[in-house]
Amino acid sequence: MASEKQRAAARKNIKKAAAAAKKKRTVAHLPKKTRTALGKQANKVKRQKAAKRG
Repeated sequence: MASEKQRAAARKNIKKAAAAAKKKRTVAHLPKKTRTALGKQANKVKRQKAAKRG
């Protein structure tokens, strides 16, 4: 399992990547398979957050 430090670094990297993607529309140019995987991951996190709140 990743340490807290690693998770924090990963979150920071994700935020940086998301910001760059918004600016450059990188996601639009990714392969369909990768985009699908990103969407699935986003939905998974969304469901987890909803479960925690509800």
